[in-house]
Amino acid sequence: QVHLAESGGGLVQAGDSLTLSCAASGRTFRSYLMGWFRQAPGKEREFVAAITWSGGSTYYQNSVKGRFTISRDNARNTVYLQMNSLKPEDTAVYYCATYPGTTGRSIQSPQGYDYWGQGTQVTVSS
Repeated sequence: QVHLAESGGGLVQAGDSLTLSCAASGRTFRSYLMGWFRQAPGKEREFVAAITWSGGSTYYQNSVKGRFTISRDNARNTVYLQMNSLKPEDTAVYYCATYPGTTGRSIQSPQGYDYWGQGTQVTVSS
């Protein structure tokens, strides 16, 4: 069992920055690839970024490349999402999740992840 808790969301203006955190507790956090997803009202949950257990490889959705940075601190059981140059279209609830690698789904697919946090709201005003 893994428990995930996101924090750091809020209301910001376009061009501002935010850093989201995802604190994990439970078994073998550091063995998981971790992902961030987001879901805007009326839209499907979409992949944002992912990071391997070692932090050696990262993956991003095209629309956030160059603006968002995913990182992790296994000693603190925490994954971060640094978001710069925020745009109104980044407004969504942001979720972190664990990817066990046993579902046969890609890291961009929500169905590939097993444990999810409750989400944190990010609102970017224009």
